[in-house]
Parts: sequence; C-alpha cells; structure tokens
Amino acid sequence: MSTKEERERIELLQGTLDLLILRTLLRGPAHGHAIAKTIEFNSDEVLQVEQGSLYPALHRLIKRRWIAVEEGTSENNRRAKFYRLTSKGRKQLKVEISRWDKLAGAIARILRPAE
Repeated sequence: MSTKEERERIELLQGTLDLLILRTLLRGPAHGHAIAKTIEFNSDEVLQVEQGSLYPALHRLIKRRWIAVEEGTSENNRRAKFYRLTSKGRKQLKVEISRWDKLAGAIARILRPAE
C-alpha cells in the first residue's frame, strides 16, 4: 500500500470518529471521557474509543473550528475540559452525515446487490 493510500485509509477512520464526536456533542457540551463513554454506550459497546484516538480527534476538530473547548468542573468535582459544538461544527455535521449516508449506501449496494 502506498503512503497516499495509507493516509486516505487513516482519514476514513479518523473521519468516522470525527462524525461520532460531532454527533455526540449535538446533545450539549461534554468532557472527553463522557464523549467516549457516550459513543460506547450508544453503540451497545461495539465501538470502543481509546484515548489515543479520541484526543487527537478532539484537537483536530478544534483546529478546524468545528468544536470549542472550555475549562470547567466535572461531575466528580475535578477540573476538566468541556468540548462543545460550534455553529460551523453543526453545519459540518450535516455534511458529514450526508457523506456517511452516501458511503453506507454504496457499501450496502455492493454487499447486497439487487437480484
């Protein structure tokens, strides 16, 4: 596999996590651990979000201005960073959902072709 193909493959995986984070933050601000647990819970524990993937994704989304971060206090009275969806992020979420639907539809057509 060429370097370009590897980068594109990684981007697909990162893009999927980005989409899940944006969708999770649609409910409201959350700290990193809560984002990961929400994704895991809502996927019936099928998706496990590792810190090594989560925090680079959060930083990437901040850089793109799709999310913003604020300092706060967690439920257990600890300092935490809370991430929230920006208006740009809300718009991008719609784009990403549309892309995901298109990709999922294409894969479904290959897996279950019409007879």
